[in-house]
Amino acid sequence: MGLIKRWIRSIINETVDEAITRTIRDQYIENVFEMVPAMKKVGVTNLMEITMRANQGTPISRPLGTPLHLSPWEKLLFNPVHLFRFPTPDNVGIGTSVTIGPRARKPLTISIPIMIAAMSFGGALSKSAKIALAKAATMAGTATNSGEAGLMKEEREAARLFIGQYNRGGWMNTPDKYRMLDAIEIQLGQGAQGSAPQRTAAHNIGEDFREVFELREGEDSRIHSRLPDVNSKEDFIRLVRRLRTETGVPVGLKIAATHHLEKELQIAVEAGVDFITLDGAEGGTHGGAPTLQDDLGLPTLFAVTRAHEFLVQKGVNRDISLIATGGLVTPGHMLKALALGADAVYIGTAALMALVSEQIVKAAPFEPPTSLVVYSGKLTDQLDIDQAARNLVRYLNACVREMELVATSLGKTALSDLNKSDLCTLDPFVARATGIQLGYVAPEHQSRFFAETRALFSGERAVFFPPETADIMEEQPRH
Repeated sequence: MGLIKRWIRSIINETVDEAITRTIRDQYIENVFEMVPAMKKVGVTNLMEITMRANQGTPISRPLGTPLHLSPWEKLLFNPVHLFRFPTPDNVGIGTSVTIGPRARKPLTISIPIMIAAMSFGGALSKSAKIALAKAATMAGTATNSGEAGLMKEEREAARLFIGQYNRGGWMNTPDKYRMLDAIEIQLGQGAQGSAPQRTAAHNIGEDFREVFELREGEDSRIHSRLPDVNSKEDFIRLVRRLRTETGVPVGLKIAATHHLEKELQIAVEAGVDFITLDGAEGGTHGGAPTLQDDLGLPTLFAVTRAHEFLVQKGVNRDISLIATGGLVTPGHMLKALALGADAVYIGTAALMALVSEQIVKAAPFEPPTSLVVYSGKLTDQLDIDQAARNLVRYLNACVREMELVATSLGKTALSDLNKSDLCTLDPFVARATGIQLGYVAPEHQSRFFAETRALFSGERAVFFPPETADIMEEQPRH
């Protein structure tokens, strides 16, 4: 053994020596080291995606959404209390339940404010993964979402609380299906893809997929950019009112978060929706074009803030539930979204990671973890459904317990009691944009600070911000 070890060390030593010597002596243009500055310039992800585009010649499909961190959650901090307001006593429980669509005839009440996001069978996940998500949601007392799919019997049976998407493919849009739902989410878009159309080629569609989606042999599945028969604001309003009347369950709208947010929400309010789901630009997907994921939409943090302010201004924030989703991967992210005004959150990527958990070893090192859960994955038959469900339940429990600890430290008795006053920020831009106080200035000095430093924000000294932002800053309310 010692001889073999010395032999291997000798080979490695000679190889490394040769590589270092060539790197030092070769001209840069002939030197493999040129890849280091090249990768630093374009980034490893961009470099690999350039080569994939060059190889495939079509939009490439990247799983799990953008790698960009667009919502500055790390710039928000919670404010614990000690004397001014006492922490919650240890023996007092923290309320975690939420009612979605309180004014619906059949509102949806969940035990925790975390739900499983819309990830469709077939278009995204395997049947076993969807059943595992549904089982976990039921055990945790929360709801799971169908995604853009037809009604899968096994998923409906495994989920006690099941939100179905009235979708652009049309697969859940008939009374025999949407009347079996506990809430209806009208899907007009998502953070990772906006309202772009999607297609799953027939050769990637199995028999179970065709059955749920009611496709013919050889037929592609298509998600259109528009909802069938909804081509005007009036069409959408009629649809919402018809679904509410027919079913009595909460009827909501899901859109990609956008800078046109208030204009979109105005129509939703006029239609009388029971809830609004905002999918921020960091939202994940089973696979989508990187340009749609990286360059489209509004970050979740600012979308939630703006939407809540709009609903408050309209006086409907107690009637219309706000659900945040897109890039929420830690309990801190989720709780900050609640403090900014969301009533509940959806998680997708985090739920899948928790679902596969230690079963990742079945895929590593030669296959990606997603091969255990996506419909086209090579290892979907190896996913242990019950073990996966238990792992996700433990993850959800851990998240909620951590959120309860924060609430206790803030002196709150329910997660729904958190609001902006429980947060501060160290970023003056975030403070002005969100209405959260600046952490390094005492509350009574906030106005004076911004007045005295106005030049820094207005561009008079051209220090931090371009002149065109000055008007925007002037329009922000002072907090």
